[in-house]
Amino acid sequence: MREVAVLGVGQTKFGELWDRSFREIGIEAGLEALVDAKLSSSDLNALYLGNMASGTLIDQEHIAPLILDYAGLAGRHLPSVRIEGGGASGSLALHQGYLAVASGLYDYVVVGGAEKLTDVPDATASEITSSAADHEWEVVFGATLPALWALLARRHMHQYGTTREQLAQVPVHAHAMAARNPNAHYRNKLTLEQVLGAGPVAEPLGMLDCAPFSDGAAAVVLGPLETARKHTDTPIRIAASEVACDTMALQHREDITTLASTVEAARRAFGRARRAPPDVRVAEIHDGYSISALVALEDLGFVEKGRAGAEFSSGTFGPGGRTVVNPSGGLKAQGRPFGAVGVAQVVEIVRQLRGEAKDRQVPGAALGLTHDVGGTGATSVVHLLERGN
Repeated sequence: MREVAVLGVGQTKFGELWDRSFREIGIEAGLEALVDAKLSSSDLNALYLGNMASGTLIDQEHIAPLILDYAGLAGRHLPSVRIEGGGASGSLALHQGYLAVASGLYDYVVVGGAEKLTDVPDATASEITSSAADHEWEVVFGATLPALWALLARRHMHQYGTTREQLAQVPVHAHAMAARNPNAHYRNKLTLEQVLGAGPVAEPLGMLDCAPFSDGAAAVVLGPLETARKHTDTPIRIAASEVACDTMALQHREDITTLASTVEAARRAFGRARRAPPDVRVAEIHDGYSISALVALEDLGFVEKGRAGAEFSSGTFGPGGRTVVNPSGGLKAQGRPFGAVGVAQVVEIVRQLRGEAKDRQVPGAALGLTHDVGGTGATSVVHLLERGN
């Protein structure tokens, strides 16, 4: 298999984009990535688009050829494929694009992710996004994604002594980082007191422990590493792209405080790249809920099980720490357009590895990680990216 590089990246602002259509934001991100890669549309071989729920959100299925059409590329008859995997849809699309280039089938592909979640009321969006959980065993009884993650949080607190204050440090960190990100949905800083005093959602999680519903799109252009320097002075190699799955329902797991899919995806990724967690200088991880960030840090191998709350609170994963987590602001503050998240994580890591992240630049970033989750961990995707020589 060929080695694969990220040649170009693009991203819209995340937030409440009521004046922008799905096709507009998708095309904007894709064109920005093409320009960044110094490629024209005539160079492309395929499009992979991550999206969770366009049919119920915007009454439009069959969206990959729709984006291609409105980008003026329908006449080229390119293969265009939509990939769905809950909140991990964008990451799964990236995995498919990676495999297509690595196999030699295609030379240049665009991988995009897009979602328009604020076009419907929050209650409707919550019903739609909760379909990423097990409907028969969980959702039909009233469980939502926040409620399921709250069960996980309560068990983690009981089993490991994680405190409510430690959970609250996650959104405080996210908003502090997003304050430097012009594309972020929320750029306001939070205090610990504000997080702890926010209205309840599902005990112990409050309003400020949960990532928002957002609109937005992100895109990357992938190509062979061997020709990457024709397109960029800083080739970013995809050192590993791994996917692992687990049971849909929490009740069917041996230990709900561990996402076995994340553990396995990380094990495979570090093994394939011949690297280890201490080698990672910057990471974009799933923090859709405060507890999901702490569990991710443990399951990815950055800290031993049960210690993430204390380590996070001590600054281990903040600016100046050994691994800086979510410099974009993460899902919590940059935003959570489900289908776009996994691609946006890669956009941020690429900019970090290129040294283009401006006010949020992590010094010495040479190896970066992205981690995204579908549902409560039925799917996990881990990518390792490194700066080329």
